[in-house]
Amino acid sequence: MSKPRADWEQIGDRFYRKTKLYTDVFDPDLEFENYIVSGAPYSGAVALYRDESKIFSHRGSQAVKPTIDIHSCAGKLIRQIACDRGTIKAIGWSVDERLLVVTEDGNVRSYADLQDDFSPFSLGYGAEEHGVQACKFWSTGFAALLGNNRIVVVTRYDEPRPQLLASAPQGVIVAWTVIPPEHTSSRSVEVLLAIGQTVYVVDGAECEDRGLEAGPFRHIAVSPNGKFIALYTEEGKVWVISSDFQDRYSEYDSQVKTPPKDLQWCGNNAVVLAWEDELRVIGPNGTASKSHEYDSFMHLLPDIDGIRVLTNDVCEFLQKVPDPTEEVFRLGSTSPASVLLDALDHLDRKSPKADDNIQLIRPSLDEAVDVCVRAAGQEYSIHWQKQLLKAASFGKSVLDLYNSDDFVDMTEALRVLNAVRFYEIGLPLSYEQYIRLTPEKLVQRLVNRQEYLLALKVSEYLNLAVDRIFVHWARQKVRSSSTNEDSICDEIVRKLNGKRGISFEEVARAAYDEGRGKLATELLEHEPRAGKQVPLLLSVGEETIALDKAIESGDTDLVFYVLLTLRKKIPLSNFFRTLNSRPVATAIVESSAIDQDQELLKDLYYQDDRRLDGSNLLVTEALQASDLGPATDKLKMAAKLLRDSKDYTAQVGALEDAQKLLRFQEAFQKDLNERFVGLSVNETMSKLIKMGNMKRASKVQTEFKVNEKIFWWTKLRALVSRRDFRELEEMSKNRKSPIGWEPFFNEILGAGNTKSAAVFVPKCTTLTVPERIEMWMKCGMVAKAGEEALKVKDRAALEELRKQASGNAVLDIDRMISQLQKGR
Repeated sequence: MSKPRADWEQIGDRFYRKTKLYTDVFDPDLEFENYIVSGAPYSGAVALYRDESKIFSHRGSQAVKPTIDIHSCAGKLIRQIACDRGTIKAIGWSVDERLLVVTEDGNVRSYADLQDDFSPFSLGYGAEEHGVQACKFWSTGFAALLGNNRIVVVTRYDEPRPQLLASAPQGVIVAWTVIPPEHTSSRSVEVLLAIGQTVYVVDGAECEDRGLEAGPFRHIAVSPNGKFIALYTEEGKVWVISSDFQDRYSEYDSQVKTPPKDLQWCGNNAVVLAWEDELRVIGPNGTASKSHEYDSFMHLLPDIDGIRVLTNDVCEFLQKVPDPTEEVFRLGSTSPASVLLDALDHLDRKSPKADDNIQLIRPSLDEAVDVCVRAAGQEYSIHWQKQLLKAASFGKSVLDLYNSDDFVDMTEALRVLNAVRFYEIGLPLSYEQYIRLTPEKLVQRLVNRQEYLLALKVSEYLNLAVDRIFVHWARQKVRSSSTNEDSICDEIVRKLNGKRGISFEEVARAAYDEGRGKLATELLEHEPRAGKQVPLLLSVGEETIALDKAIESGDTDLVFYVLLTLRKKIPLSNFFRTLNSRPVATAIVESSAIDQDQELLKDLYYQDDRRLDGSNLLVTEALQASDLGPATDKLKMAAKLLRDSKDYTAQVGALEDAQKLLRFQEAFQKDLNERFVGLSVNETMSKLIKMGNMKRASKVQTEFKVNEKIFWWTKLRALVSRRDFRELEEMSKNRKSPIGWEPFFNEILGAGNTKSAAVFVPKCTTLTVPERIEMWMKCGMVAKAGEEALKVKDRAALEELRKQASGNAVLDIDRMISQLQKGR
C-alpha cells in the first residue's frame, strides 16, 4: 500500500495533495478543448456543452442537434438535454444541483433534479437587444454581463427577479467575477470588473473605482470565503489581495508570456493557474509548486475545499492537506496521533513497543484518538481509513472514560462516503463537503440519479425518511414504463402501500402529466388524504368521484371547492342531478347561495319541489324591495307557488294579507307623502297614529283583524312617542282598558310626565296598596301616597313616608298620623 504522503507536495510551509479519484473518465476521442465544462458544487454532476464559437468537424455518427451532456465525475452519462433554442452563452449550477442554461438573447432555463423539464424566465433589461456575453454563477444565483457593459443579477431561482446593477464605465472588460451577497458587508451582490488599468466594484447603487494602476488584469477570482482576491496582471504576475482592496498579501511572478486559460482558487489557501495541459499551484507568500503536466486538455472545477481537475483520462482532487492528516502523517511527526498510529503498527506485529508508545502519549491520548478519527474522515483510501480508525479504537480502549459519539458518527459517514465515491455512482465527496451538503441532500442527489437502492440503504442506515425515494421511483416508473397501465398501477401500489408518508397524489399527477388519465384515477384511489385526491380528480374529469371523496372527508371547505368547480364545468340541470343524492352537498350549496346567488337557490328549490322554501325566499326579496311594484310581484309569485297545495292554506292567506297591506300602504304613501312600504301591520298603525290619523289606523285594525289588546298597546306607545298626553288622558275616561291601566302609567312615567302618569294611579284598582303607594312616590306625590296608607290605616307605611317627605308634605303626613291616632 502506497504511503499516504506519496502524493503530497510542499509549497512554502504548507502541504498540498492531488488525489486521483477516477481514471478513463471520458472517451479519448472527445475533443475536450472544444467544450464548455461546468461542475456542480459538492462534487456534483458535470455538464458538457460544445462551444459553438470553435470550429470542429462532424463525424458521421454524431448527432446534428446540440445537447448538454450531464455526467458524473467518473464520466457516467446521467442525462442528455436537447438544446435547440438559441445560442448558449453560459451553463452553471446552483448549490442544490440545479442546472442553469443562459442563451444569448437573455432567456434562462432552470433544470431541477437532473431532469430535462425546465422552468424558463427572461433577464430583460435589454438582454435581447444587447446580448448576453458571459455569466458568473454562485451557490444561489448568477450575474450576466450584457453587450453594453450592464450587469443583470438573479439572486434566487425559486422566484427569479432579475435586478439591474449600477452602470459600469465603457471599455473592454478584460476579466470579471462576482462576490456573493453572503460575503459582502452590504449583503448584496458585488461584481468586480477589470477595465483598463484598474478594477471597478459594481453593486445595485454605485460603481466604484478601486484605484489600481497595474492592469489590465487578465484574470480575477474571489476565494470561497470571500476574503481574498487573486489578480493576474499583464506581466504574468499573480497578486493576492484582501477583498476590500486594502492589503496585498503576496505576489508571484509566473515568468510565462502566455497567459493561463484559467485561474481558480483551491480552497481558501492557494491559487491554481491552468494552461491547456499544465497547471501550477501558487501557495501563501508567493511560493509555487512545480508544473503539473497532463496528457490532454483539462478543465478546473472549483469547490469549497479544493478543486477538481478534469481531463479525458482522469478526475483528480487538488486540496491543501487537512490539518489532522498532516499531524498524523507528516514525515518526522512526533504528535500524539502519529505515535498512536505507530503504536497500532507495533501492536499488529505483536511488539511490546506498542505499550511503550501508549505510555509515552498517555496524558494526550484522548486528543490523539480525536485527531485519528478526524484524519480518517479526510482520507479517500479505504486502507488508511481503517488504519486510522483502528488506531483510534486501540487508543480509546485504553482510556477509562471516552465519549465514542464522534467515532461512531465518523464510521457511519465513511461507510456512506465510500459507497457514493464508487465509480458507478461518481460522487467523490470530501468529508467537509458531506457535512455541508447534509445526508438528506446527498440522498436526494442519489434519487435524482435514479440510484434508488443505494438511496434506500443510506437512508435506512442513517435513519432518514424514505418516502421521497419511493415517490420519486414511482413517478419515474409512470414516465418511463411502456407496460400496460394496470400492471404499472399494481407494481406501484405493491411497492408503496403501507409506507409512511407516501403521497399517491404526486405519482398520480405525474401520470396525468404524461397523459395517462386512467392510471392517475386508479392511483388516486390509494391516496388517504382527500385534500390531495380531490384537485387532481377534478383535473382528470372525475367530478362525481371528487365530490364523494370531499364529502367523505368531512371538510366543508373542500366540498365547497368541488361544488364551485362543478358549477362552472357542467350544465345546471346536471349540477342539480349530482346534488339530488347528496344531502351534505345540497346543504352547502343552499347555505352559500343565500348570501351569494339567490337565483341558483330558487332553481334548487324548484328542482327539488320545495315550494315553501321557494316561497319564503320570494317573501324575503319582497321585504327587501325598495319599490312597491316589485314587492307586490314577489308576493304574488310566492302565493302562486303555494296555492296548488292544501298543506299551505294558512301561508297563502298570510301572503294575500301581505299583498293587501301593500295596497293600503301604497294609498297612505300617496295621501300622506310618507313611506310605508316595508312596515308590518303594527308598524303601519303606529305610524298612522303618530301622524294623527286615528281613523286610518282603526281601519287597518279592522281590515286585518288586529287583536284589541295589540291595538291598544300600539296606540299607547304611539301616543307616548308623539307626547300626546291629552289624548291619553281622554282614553283614561273609558271605563275599561283591555290591557289595564298600569301600562299607561309606566309608559307615560317613562316619558317623564309624572303629572299625566298620576292620573292613571287611581285606576289601577287591581294593584295592592303598597304598589299604589310606590306609584305615587314615583310621581313625587308623597301626600297622595299617604292617603293610600291612611285608607288602610297602615301607620308603619306612614312613618316610612314621613322619613322620605320634605316641606309641606311632612305636615300632611304628620296630620295623617295624628288622625290615625285619634281614630283609635
